[in-house]
Amino acid sequence: MPSSRFARYHGPVLDLDNVDLGDIADALADQFGGYEHLMLINPQTGETVYWSADTGIDGNTPIGLDELLEERELIGIRPLPSRVWYQDMADFVDGISDEQSSRRLERAIRSKGAFRRFKDELREEYPDLLPVWYEFRDSRAMRRTVEWLAEQSLVDDAAADRYLASHPEPELP
Repeated sequence: MPSSRFARYHGPVLDLDNVDLGDIADALADQFGGYEHLMLINPQTGETVYWSADTGIDGNTPIGLDELLEERELIGIRPLPSRVWYQDMADFVDGISDEQSSRRLERAIRSKGAFRRFKDELREEYPDLLPVWYEFRDSRAMRRTVEWLAEQSLVDDAAADRYLASHPEPELP
């Protein structure tokens, strides 16, 4: 097995085709869970499970997160900081060739409430850019997910590199 740049897990690696990248991407983007809930991944199978402080993973039996991680040998998918997702908006704004759109969207993301204002501005003033934003955001999220899996040593670096090479970020108008 090739050595990983960020070795953590020391078991067999997963096949990217058998991992639900969307579930992991959602977990990495979750800014609302705090310590109340967390998505977990089984490093042997790639299966994801949802844990909450109130209902555990079976929906009925509360279990502490530390106990669960140790008992079941699961890995917690901790959300990435909001600044990561903010940078996606900033890069999108910088990448748009229409200067007027770029300036207005840049103003929308300047202070508190940036995420809401950005979406509102897109919906109200630039609805034609909304699908472009979603494609850009989703592409970044999936790429980030594969990078996260490689950092956890859950997928082979070569497989992650192949995925990233074959899934470039979309061009912006």
